[in-house]
Amino acid sequence: MEGGFLSQAEIEALLLSLKVSAVAVLAALPFALLAALLLARREFPGKTLFNGLVHLPLVLPPVVMGYLLLISFGTRAPLGAWLLETFGIRFVFSWSGAALAAAVVTFPFQVRAIRLAIEAIDPGLEIAARTLGAGALDRFLTVTLPLALPGVIAGAITAFAASLGEFGAIITFVSNVPGETRTLPLAIYTAIQTPGGEAAAARLASLSIALALCGLLLSEVAARRVKRLAER
Repeated sequence: MEGGFLSQAEIEALLLSLKVSAVAVLAALPFALLAALLLARREFPGKTLFNGLVHLPLVLPPVVMGYLLLISFGTRAPLGAWLLETFGIRFVFSWSGAALAAAVVTFPFQVRAIRLAIEAIDPGLEIAARTLGAGALDRFLTVTLPLALPGVIAGAITAFAASLGEFGAIITFVSNVPGETRTLPLAIYTAIQTPGGEAAAARLASLSIALALCGLLLSEVAARRVKRLAER
């Protein structure tokens, strides 16, 4: 260790984890809002199948999710090759690919929290807004979204905390590249595989536990605070 609690490489892994998790949550949030709104307020053919696909990452092994991403967005995959040739976007061996993997795996956390919040809203409020001439977008922005905000915040923070701990999908999809895709879980794995790395693994594991607990506590506190503000 190069002085202090964490080495430079460990600090790099921590900052990369925070960056990947933040991008993963923000990128997935609009899609999570849309999916939650469809599941909570709409009836359509195939809704049960759609709900199952949304929550599939919760039950599939993360390694399988990483493999599916690899065969979809790898540079030799049709979609991945097209993105690279057309827009110069490459996900494999890149931090953006790690963010994509984290976003996919933690997507159900956001959807479920937002859906529960929307389902708790009295539909009569939206009906009243519609009778007063509010369009669908106006109703969503002025009625549904403000009332569902506790669920949005709770889901985002929970997904952020879960993204910090994602391992299987990331290492399968983008490998373990120092400074590029080596997040905290991958740094712990590397330390365990390195002779004499037990102390580093213990430090990083303690840091991961602390971050996860802080995320869960912050999610609960934020949801309660926003809920109190909405009730005033």
